[in-house]
Amino acid sequence: MSGFLQRFTPYEEARGWLRGLAVAGASGLFLTIAGAFGTIDAPLHVRFAYWMSLMLLGYGWGAFVARWFFRGGRRRTSSLWLDAALAALLMSIPFTGVVAVASGLMFGARFDLSAIPVLFISVLAVAIAITVINMLIRSRQAAKAAAAPAPPKFLERLPLKLRGAEVWAVEAEDHYLRLHTSKGQDLILMRLADAIAELDGIEGLQVHRSWWVARDAITDARRGDGRATLTLKGAQVPVSRTYAGVLRERGWI
Repeated sequence: MSGFLQRFTPYEEARGWLRGLAVAGASGLFLTIAGAFGTIDAPLHVRFAYWMSLMLLGYGWGAFVARWFFRGGRRRTSSLWLDAALAALLMSIPFTGVVAVASGLMFGARFDLSAIPVLFISVLAVAIAITVINMLIRSRQAAKAAAAPAPPKFLERLPLKLRGAEVWAVEAEDHYLRLHTSKGQDLILMRLADAIAELDGIEGLQVHRSWWVARDAITDARRGDGRATLTLKGAQVPVSRTYAGVLRERGWI
């Protein structure tokens, strides 16, 4: 569960917030349909307004507490689960008052001091359940991010107009490289040998002293007169005898 404290990019953080809202909304819908904690006798629309309001308010408050509690990715105890329980406890103490006020406004409920501990336990149970669900989702996200291989460094060199494109081939032209991609072509100043080193992670091979091609870009391969030619998506690429043997071993030609 240590991945729960992993730092995420702004995009991943935004997705995390949306997932949290989805969990809060789903929880509110479930509690509405179930008529949880004695609300079953209330009309459906009243239960819906009550639980959805509390879940969304609770999500906002819980997110604030969690951000403070886990700020800097630090741990408060030796156990992440204990940290989560303590965070839920901090969320529940003031939010019990919010629930008491909401229950009074929506259902006319009145709580004396002896009933507050029971109400607090109910609020704490919901807070722990939602915290655990969010932790499991967050940990799964962190595990996927850790398992995903880093993208090839070469992709960072693509000009802005080619960002996000599939690299089909790289062709040497004097001191430049012509990039053949799914978004078109462009030139960058770089040596082919350096580019090939940075393309590690994309299945491809150097097929000529001036060409590197990606395996997925090949649509046809032909041999004749002792020479081979690869047909790519948008280009014809010669295969030199120096590299033909490797391509035959790989089953490319």
